[in-house]
Amino acid sequence: MSPAFEKFKAYLDKLNHYSRVINLLSWDMYTTTPKLGFDGMAATDTYFSTEYFALYTSDEFYELVKTLNEPEEYEQLTPGYQFTVRKYKKNLEKDRKIPKDFYERFTAARNESQRAWTEAKNAADFSIFAPHLEKMIEYTKQQLAYTDPGKDVYDTLLGLYEEGMDSTTIDKVFEELKEGLLPLTRKILSAPQPDSSIFKGYYDPDAQKKVEKLLLSYMGFSFDAGVTAESEHPFTDGFSRYDVRVTNHFYEDNPFSSMFSAIHEGGHAIFEQNVDPALTGTAADDCCYMGVHESQSRFYENILGRNRNFWIPIYNKVQELLPELKRFSLDEFIRECNHIQASFIRTEADEVTYCMHILIRYEIEQAIFRDHVPASELPALWNQKYQEYLGITPANDAEGILQDMHWSDGSFGYFPTYLLGSIYDGMFLEALEKDLGSVDDILAAGEIRKITRWLNENIHWYGSLRLPKEVIEKVCQKELSAKPLLNYFEDKYSKIYQL
Repeated sequence: MSPAFEKFKAYLDKLNHYSRVINLLSWDMYTTTPKLGFDGMAATDTYFSTEYFALYTSDEFYELVKTLNEPEEYEQLTPGYQFTVRKYKKNLEKDRKIPKDFYERFTAARNESQRAWTEAKNAADFSIFAPHLEKMIEYTKQQLAYTDPGKDVYDTLLGLYEEGMDSTTIDKVFEELKEGLLPLTRKILSAPQPDSSIFKGYYDPDAQKKVEKLLLSYMGFSFDAGVTAESEHPFTDGFSRYDVRVTNHFYEDNPFSSMFSAIHEGGHAIFEQNVDPALTGTAADDCCYMGVHESQSRFYENILGRNRNFWIPIYNKVQELLPELKRFSLDEFIRECNHIQASFIRTEADEVTYCMHILIRYEIEQAIFRDHVPASELPALWNQKYQEYLGITPANDAEGILQDMHWSDGSFGYFPTYLLGSIYDGMFLEALEKDLGSVDDILAAGEIRKITRWLNENIHWYGSLRLPKEVIEKVCQKELSAKPLLNYFEDKYSKIYQL
């Protein structure tokens, strides 16, 4: 190691320690911190986040990063560290323009906003959250005015979550999807529907937690390197491939919600647990491209989890853990898993209408940053678009604009990655079956770990080393297209609904 790299590595280790503390504080705030303890934890989070930012943007670290980007130094680095110094140089040239006091105010506002969102959602009252959302929008604009002056704010935000994707690219593939999906959705919704009311009843949350662990283990999640907890909104947090944490929310009257949240978050977690160990400690040791990350959670949740064959080897075990399901045959259970219906809650939507939920959020984010629609008008715009796309209007803010936590922490531009992930999945399914054969046969034989290994080897192993378009090119050997996902929907639901 060169002297410059030794200093850089020591600095990077220090930053990683700070990052771990910040992640632990965040994990604790949204899983176990009591209501009256939130302010103290939030203040500590603000302190450490600000200290991290000061270290990260320091002159000393920046000079080390620049030195390691020089050819004679760069060529000696491993791929993980080459990625790290490239990424940090690019980001630091922008982030060093952000004043420390602004960053501190933004971090504090973010914590206040997240707490206000939780309160507002529980009260179904957007007015509690509205001033915080307005502040998050303004702070986001201010930050990008420092880092990317003169650039389109929303395109910049999209690039933060899925590098290489802008609204022109996304508009093209979303339009392709919408053109084929809208008529199919209308046909499905007008067809005879199953009776969901038969599933009404009480489902013990403790039993649901046992089912969650069964599903995660079955998929390939390692409990030696992971844990589970409860939160208002399910999420996954990866500290390293050896410490990945999954949360869930359990409803007494809806076991499907926690089961599919477990499968979804398990997809994220399995990704985190199977990145190349050589990348540990570098900026490439997890995937920073959210569309690619969401493709894995949604691949497990939908392509695999809503496939009848996924459940054939384990449905009896699920019934033993959750006896209330013994009333239902596997066919009845699967029919409900694939019940296409216009509904309000994105995280509980079927895989077809889910696409509409994301299109709505994408268009509202464009309205925020391009049409400058104020926060106070967003609930009405939200309800208008739900009526337009799905023919329904939320009864209150909790099942409407307050249902997602993303905007409370300033994650504008994240939502489109969910739909990009689904579009990637249609392409990944084609590639996987070309290599391994029928997914139906693999699942029915209880060999889901074969699929997990294929995903590990072709996608997870590389962490952030491959850009999204490179992942598609390497794995699918095709350009990005919504056609494979449309083919999957058409084939699957034409059979289920006898269209």
